Amino acid sequence: MHSLIGRRLLQSEIPFDDDQIARFIKKGMLINERALVDRGSITCLRCGNQDPHLFASHFCAKCQKMCTYCRHCLLLGKISECQMLYRWNGPELSFPQHEHPLQWEGKLSSAQKRASDAVAKTVQEQKQLLLWAVCGAGKTEVLFEGIARALSAGKRVLVATPRTDVVKELFPRFKKSFPRVTITALYGGNRHRRFDAQFVVATTHQVMRYYKAFDWIVVDEVDAFPFSFDKSLRYAINEAKKETSSLIYLSATPSKEWLRSPDIEQMKIPKRYHGYPLPIPKFKWCGNWLKSVKKGHLPKPIRNWLTAKLKQQKQVLLFVPSIHILRTLSEVLQSNSFQHDTVHAADNRRHALITDFREQKSSLLVTTTILERGVTFPDVQVGVVGAEQDIFTEAALVQIAGRVGRHRDWPDGDVIFFHYGVSLEMRRAYTHINLMNREGGF
Repeated sequence: MHSLIGRRLLQSEIPFDDDQIARFIKKGMLINERALVDRGSITCLRCGNQDPHLFASHFCAKCQKMCTYCRHCLLLGKISECQMLYRWNGPELSFPQHEHPLQWEGKLSSAQKRASDAVAKTVQEQKQLLLWAVCGAGKTEVLFEGIARALSAGKRVLVATPRTDVVKELFPRFKKSFPRVTITALYGGNRHRRFDAQFVVATTHQVMRYYKAFDWIVVDEVDAFPFSFDKSLRYAINEAKKETSSLIYLSATPSKEWLRSPDIEQMKIPKRYHGYPLPIPKFKWCGNWLKSVKKGHLPKPIRNWLTAKLKQQKQVLLFVPSIHILRTLSEVLQSNSFQHDTVHAADNRRHALITDFREQKSSLLVTTTILERGVTFPDVQVGVVGAEQDIFTEAALVQIAGRVGRHRDWPDGDVIFFHYGVSLEMRRAYTHINLMNREGGF
């Protein structure tokens, strides 16, 4: 029963047989509604999709006719017009009011403390707050007091983030800081889940299965793909929150849309927690790097920089614009005797390889933009190959630069944009970082 409360599920996801479901519906404890509804146009109730191009039809074995289904949320299981979604209408889960749930002995900077107080106030005031904090500001620690107050009041907490890698990074930190609280991590492929947990850390896609479940919600990296492009993920957050919920949005690079929203209060942290400035990117021209790489040559500026950093026993993250370029460059690096690993979104080994890099089992990791945010390595140097390419937007380059200098013992390092012509986005990223440093007093 606990797996139903606060969730909206297909019949195949419910651990009851047909007779049990019918009894619950008759008693009014379970509500069923059409999965696809007509609201002037077909709408998927699970993901909010209304785009006619994202619906398709197939011959359905269940209803024995051509049946429309939603292609947009297909990865969560096929949802068709003949199916129903079920949500609990009986007693809600009751959560304990924890005394002193936070077990963390760290100390916040003055800027973090101001932001933490603003976040904590939302527990009582039920409002929307955008926390604009530079990369490395310590956003996670700023959330701790707000989470603690919510848990002390018996509220249910959700921290949602666009990427699985970030869930995997955040979950152990929250579990260590709130050891007496039931906490679960929800992402595709994870089998160790508790649907009755008071504290949920989830990818935004997993939130689509919840309905009016959470009292206090944090949405991390609101500017990041896919949350920034996919309206269904905002729909999922709005469906998952209770009427009196508070929403806290986190970003290091908020869009103009977020900054101009009149309904969202703003709080800014322009300075890193350790008090040092953000590393300033350096632009390094390396000619027609793509032509060179395709011919099997590693451009001299990239080769010299990698050689110097690795000789200094530094770890290096090397970003590339695409999987195709990653594979081609990997062969060139191998032929130049640079031992390395590669990671991208479609690589099933990426979590293990990221762990190896974090544990310093490897020195050079070549990656797509999958690692532009949400991961922390103590002392890393960053290079961007083809920084002028369209995929490297201002926000992406700011986030990539933000991987460097995050630890108080190693507060600086190299950020090199290797290019074949300086783009407008590169200049904007450079200006963005300088302006934040200026606001931080540097």
